[in-house]
Amino acid sequence: MTHGFDTATLTDLRADLVDDPTWAIARNAATATDVEKITLDRGILASTDHSMSVKLDTWGVANQERSGRCWIFAGLNSLRGDAIAETGIKDLEFSQTWLHYWDKLEKANYLLTAMVDLADRPWDDRTVQHLLDHPAEDGGQWNMFVALVEKYGIVPKSAMPETWSSSHTAKMNRDLATATRTGALKIRAAHAVRGDVAGAHRRALTNVHRILTTHLGVPPTEFTWQWRDTSGTGEEFHREGILTPRQFAARYLPADLGEYVCLVNDPRETSPYGERFTVEYLGNVVGAEPVTYLNVPVDVLRSAAVAALTDGRPVWFGCDTAAQADRERGVWDARLHDYTRFYGVELGTDALNKQQRVLTGESLMTHAMVLTGVDLDDDGTPLKWRVENSWGDKNADKGFWTMRDSWFGEYVFVIAVHRDRLPEQYQAALDSEPHVLPAWDPMGALA
Repeated sequence: MTHGFDTATLTDLRADLVDDPTWAIARNAATATDVEKITLDRGILASTDHSMSVKLDTWGVANQERSGRCWIFAGLNSLRGDAIAETGIKDLEFSQTWLHYWDKLEKANYLLTAMVDLADRPWDDRTVQHLLDHPAEDGGQWNMFVALVEKYGIVPKSAMPETWSSSHTAKMNRDLATATRTGALKIRAAHAVRGDVAGAHRRALTNVHRILTTHLGVPPTEFTWQWRDTSGTGEEFHREGILTPRQFAARYLPADLGEYVCLVNDPRETSPYGERFTVEYLGNVVGAEPVTYLNVPVDVLRSAAVAALTDGRPVWFGCDTAAQADRERGVWDARLHDYTRFYGVELGTDALNKQQRVLTGESLMTHAMVLTGVDLDDDGTPLKWRVENSWGDKNADKGFWTMRDSWFGEYVFVIAVHRDRLPEQYQAALDSEPHVLPAWDPMGALA
């Protein structure tokens, strides 16, 4: 059966619009200004203040600029509070460029290694094409962050500062992608004639390394760590001497970072709660622990996040950040924009629930940030959350956003917390074998 679109159908559609006075008003408004301003619910906005009953942050926000490194910023930001308290450096930042450098190199090696594994598959194999689609993207996930920290350590921002390319990654990523795809081509060509596959792999990695180091600089093997503590009335000078990145990480990061787990809320019927999942060919460091999730109801995410925050621990999380947001004021609410009444068409949560949005590609994790506070009512129920973003301090509450709890349930997908935050019924599941999802599954999205 065919369903053509003919002139008569178009005439009927136009007639329906002309007879609808509300459409004319919407048309006049949408052609004159931003639809986000027209649909914004000013009542919700006015009733959302930035105060919190639990607030951990005493520092300023960082700025990822024009890059996709939010997951690295969020990871480092979630762990810097103790170092700030200990050193007295008010806005201490760990170097995002340091981890960004190693992530790029490791991702290239990860993909080239996968190309060796998949060399017998045809070029149009879905997994091969998925991996080659974005071979040098900036994004990542919590387990990938931990893999980098455990292998390379961290350094203060002063030891490996930002470059133009670390803050504006488009051109660097373009050239890294070309070098990586070229390497994949030569690996497959060598495999086809039983040639030097290992040599092709190494030459490709050499080219990636050359381009990457041109843009981000040479990572230090050691550095002198010294600073002034300005937290008191005077300034005290401290010098700890020469440290390696791994020594610095051991000095300032939690020793049990490997005990943190990712809790995901994947409401699809094919992903039962209480079971672990992983995604094929998702990772950065070859040989590191795989990216895994424990799928749980969203209320388990809420309670685990509240437990961490009330115990003084910020929480890394991933979400669909663009949905129902007002960037200027830094507010999220599940119904902040009323698109349904504006268009006269069911949209947003009126049209699709969270499961349906994931199934149709309407929603997935796109951004990672840090929960640094929560506003609890007298019964301990979260009303709203304080969020440290990495988009600079010009908007919101000097860069800190406010998330209404309605938005948490609809658009937060994953949090990283210590395994002890989990209810006892889910503890045993952390040691079970994970189900393997295909490489293109939406749960493999990079923040």
